[in-house]
Amino acid sequence: MRRPLHGWLVAEALSLTGTRVSMIAIPLFVLEQTGSATQTGLVALAEMLPLVVLKVLGGPVIDRVGARRVAVTCDLLSLVVVAAIPLLFDLGLLSFPGFLALVAGAGALRGPGDGAKHAMVPALVTSAGIAMERATGLSSTVERTASMLGAGLAGVLVATLGAQNALLVDAATFGLSALVLSWATKGLPATSGTGGGTVVGSEPVPYLEQLREGWDFLRRDPLLLGISVMVAVTNLLDAAWSSVLMPVWSIESGEGAATLGVLFAVMSGSSALGAVCAATIAARLPRFRTYLFAFLLCGLPRFAVFVVDTPLAGVVAVFVVAGFASGFINPVLGAVMFERIPDHLVGRVSSLTSAMCWALMPLGGLVGGVLFDTGGLALAMGACGLAYLAATMLPAVDPRWRDMDRRPEPTTVASGDASVRG
Repeated sequence: MRRPLHGWLVAEALSLTGTRVSMIAIPLFVLEQTGSATQTGLVALAEMLPLVVLKVLGGPVIDRVGARRVAVTCDLLSLVVVAAIPLLFDLGLLSFPGFLALVAGAGALRGPGDGAKHAMVPALVTSAGIAMERATGLSSTVERTASMLGAGLAGVLVATLGAQNALLVDAATFGLSALVLSWATKGLPATSGTGGGTVVGSEPVPYLEQLREGWDFLRRDPLLLGISVMVAVTNLLDAAWSSVLMPVWSIESGEGAATLGVLFAVMSGSSALGAVCAATIAARLPRFRTYLFAFLLCGLPRFAVFVVDTPLAGVVAVFVVAGFASGFINPVLGAVMFERIPDHLVGRVSSLTSAMCWALMPLGGLVGGVLFDTGGLALAMGACGLAYLAATMLPAVDPRWRDMDRRPEPTTVASGDASVRG
């Protein structure tokens, strides 16, 4: 039964597109109203901090209540919170502290909401009877395509409707996502991430004990913990690259914002293509070597081209290759992580790993800015590129990472698809 998987992908596409709209509309709205970069940064922190914290704290709730129920509820509440921003502004009732509170509320809902949708993947894979890499590849394709289209949509909406009214579209996507997810996943088999918390005898395990169970499992699995730390570091460096170093390059080189947008679109588009290919063939590839090769192509090269004076055509070529290679990373890592997490812990452990991966991102802009102010663009790009190479290639000398290639015993075979556990 593939309706739940297809509906989940549609819901993901809707909510991710709306999220990308808000990522552009909210900073522009703050700048329009205050002209303050400091207040804009404060708003970003107000959203990101509760998002990461609630990702962690929401794990036991997901396992106890059910991922589907948490995801739908968070989307519906997000509709109300996000829509309140432009509505209160139009009524003249939106103060800056009130705006911060609403943005923080949106982040707090997005944390467990995203975590719940993520936790549904094993149940969706079992229901559809497909390989884990097929599902994570399709998810990655949706994510990267939504990132590309959402950014373009945000530009059009902000230009035509204004930054605050663009948020109404973001709110609407949450409502549509909730409706699609509620309809498509009704009757999803009660496996991982679908509810029924851990019990001892007839009594449910206390919340804090459930939270500790998730952390204990994560810290005892060196591969899962290693992946989470590695991704946290690369996300930090990616944030420095995209939010500071690339904009600085566009100004210093004279290429401007238009070229910067084209480069990001080229990389997002080729990444989506890579994710499509990963969804098709990744289940037949050696995971560890795919991981190493993909990161070699998508890591250091896109920093190195800015250390030396590379022609724009060469930069574009590197972005195409880097984007395509990056499309294989999330499907492979996602499959490894989901296969290692027991069904009854999937909400807690997947929320913890996701929170760890996001934890350093708010510092990315600061790191990029300090490096640039210290030694200029070439030094900053070179330092970040070498750090990226070290973080992603150190697993090559750690034999525990070769456990990535251990797949579960086949239990279900769908025509044309690799086998997955039930």
